[in-house]
Amino acid sequence: MRRLLLALPFAMLPLIVAHAADEHDHEHGSLSAHEHGVGRLNAGLDGQTLELELESPAMNLVGFEHIATSDADKAKVAAVRARLEQPLGLFNLPKAAGCVVENQELESPLFGDKPEADEDHDEDAQDEHHHDHSEIHAHYQFTCATPGALKTLDLANIFNTFPATLKIQVQLIGPSGQQGVEVTAKAAALKF
Repeated sequence: MRRLLLALPFAMLPLIVAHAADEHDHEHGSLSAHEHGVGRLNAGLDGQTLELELESPAMNLVGFEHIATSDADKAKVAAVRARLEQPLGLFNLPKAAGCVVENQELESPLFGDKPEADEDHDEDAQDEHHHDHSEIHAHYQFTCATPGALKTLDLANIFNTFPATLKIQVQLIGPSGQQGVEVTAKAAALKF
């Protein structure tokens, strides 16, 4: 499902190295891999295929990271999930590009997904770790009839919808090459 991003591993190498360093730091007590207010977005445009992969601490989107038990918390989780299931509105893709969602996946312990196994930790420690630092991962694949109309990627609606998100670290691969940028609500658009 992640064909585009997997087809370009050499271009994503800086992100992979940085992520591995973050994970290593996180295992040793640093919070660099899971920073409240900060999300990550990988974006790739190859021909008519646009892939977006958003990762965020649950705190940024839902307002908490524990498994929802109260009706109010369950309602918040359901509302966030429903919003994430509407990516065309979240990412402000221009109508002229004619993008349609081909596939989408949402994963989070808050959605009832089990955390991925970690070979370096035993199961009890892993469950406790994910309970304390839940993340939400969203992966979208679009087919765009007129990809040339995708001049910018506008993330303003993410900041408006999820105001606890202060910045998003973006790795983008597009027609003009690869770029890594950090966007904020005041400067929420970047060029393909």
